[in-house]
Amino acid sequence: MIISHRRRFVFAAVPKTGTHAVRQALREQLGEEDLEQVGLFVDKRFPWADLAAIRHGHLALRQVRPYLGEAAFGGYLKFAFVRNPFDRFVSYCAFMLRGGDLFQQRPKEMMRHFLFRDPPEHHVLFQPQASLLVDEDGETLLTDMIGRVEEMQASYEAICARIGIPARRLDRVNASQHGDYRRYYDPALVDAVAARYRRDLDLFGYDFEGPR
Repeated sequence: MIISHRRRFVFAAVPKTGTHAVRQALREQLGEEDLEQVGLFVDKRFPWADLAAIRHGHLALRQVRPYLGEAAFGGYLKFAFVRNPFDRFVSYCAFMLRGGDLFQQRPKEMMRHFLFRDPPEHHVLFQPQASLLVDEDGETLLTDMIGRVEEMQASYEAICARIGIPARRLDRVNASQHGDYRRYYDPALVDAVAARYRRDLDLFGYDFEGPR
């Protein structure tokens, strides 16, 4: 997550949505008074002990709201990127099994492992994207803008225009190695991912084929 007092924005970093590429570009626009929490490639912490203790940078907007204050939280542009949950889950599996060939050799078996046999319920990368972006009611989005991974560069440029900063070409950073997500699925896996990430599908307008 990045909180820029200089540029008056909050970037909520949803895992597996190109967040490191966005962070790299946004850092070029930050001032000394701005804040970031991140735990991969760069190690930075917010100045608030409760949040700093979480250690990773995938914080929920509702978590930072009390520390930022209602005036700033309401006045700063709050944005994030989201991704088709079916594509994102394949990326999650490939990322978790990086360094070996298990996912490449037995992708459906590995997907079933995470969905049915040993789901990592409390792992932030496994959580629905909406869990970082909604209010305490679980339904109301706290974001002012949502970019899509499926149109990453155009979304980033629109967000930069709204903030009032120059946009640049995003780099490709920390990408998982896998093919088109559709080829990894069978009907049972489609149903299981749809059930687990139903809130993301509904809130962000996705189905199996992509944005609706």
